[in-house]
Amino acid sequence: MTAKEMLSKVDHTQLKAFATWEDIVALCEEAIQYQTASVCVPPAYIKRIYDTYGNKINICTVVGFPLGYSVTEAKEAEVVQALADGCNEIDMVVNISDVKNGLFDKVEEEIRRLKAACGEHILKVIIETCYLTEEEKIAMCKAVTNAGADYIKTSTGFGTGGATKEDIELFKAHIGPNVKMKAAGGVSTLEDLEMFIGLGCDRIGTSRAVGLLKGELTEGY
Repeated sequence: MTAKEMLSKVDHTQLKAFATWEDIVALCEEAIQYQTASVCVPPAYIKRIYDTYGNKINICTVVGFPLGYSVTEAKEAEVVQALADGCNEIDMVVNISDVKNGLFDKVEEEIRRLKAACGEHILKVIIETCYLTEEEKIAMCKAVTNAGADYIKTSTGFGTGGATKEDIELFKAHIGPNVKMKAAGGVSTLEDLEMFIGLGCDRIGTSRAVGLLKGELTEGY
């Protein structure tokens, strides 16, 4: 797979609490130059990015991030505002406490409500695998599938661990045919990128991909 093909699967990410507008501009300029799948940014920057770049860039944001325990109504309001501001893709965090309490039907219903709020826009569901047992991960694969979400995503990048080969393989075995996979958290080397794409991930969430691949990009890219 070429560097260009890999970057087309990358959500170029900047979600640090102290991200400045200069950081966001650098992210967006790289995303436009290297044609990444999207930029994944804090909700507070969506409108400014859209006003600056318009349709030159695909904007992704996060909802219920990074801990997931906001009430569903608050998450719905976040989705509605993000879309109004110019966002196209939503990465939501499930209520991890509900997962740990075995309230899988409740989690599924929340995902369903947020997908309804998204409409035709993409919804990715972060289940934060580092906190879950294998049984809970499988239950989340079923919940994401049943609720009609577009992607299942491993991690926020703010937890105790990130994407692993084992978790992606588990996802592949238990998600429905219409659900895609996103690996995020700790994707820090070219080998990581190649591995997760090779395992079937349609998206990779990382801040490092452009830097890793710049040396492989041809002039005039």
